[in-house]
Amino acid sequence: MDPDAKIMLEIGEGFLEDGKYEEALGCFEKILVTNPNDPVVWNKKGVALRSLGKYVEAIESFNKALEISPKDLDAS
Repeated sequence: MDPDAKIMLEIGEGFLEDGKYEEALGCFEKILVTNPNDPVVWNKKGVALRSLGKYVEAIESFNKALEISPKDLDAS
C-alpha cells in the first residue's frame, strides 16, 4: 500500500472510531480504487457498512476480504 493510501486508511479508521461511518466509508472506497486486493480495507469497509445498517453490502465486503485472504483472522 502506498503512503497516501496508508494515511487515508488511518483517517478512515479515525472516522470509524468517532462514529462518522459515511466519512469512513468514503475513505475506504477511495483506497480500494488503487488497492482493490487489500483485505484489510475490504474488512474496514464492511465494518463501516454494517455500522450504517447496510448489512447485505457489509457481508459482500467481508466476503471479499475472505476471498482475498482466507486465513486472515481479521477478515473473518
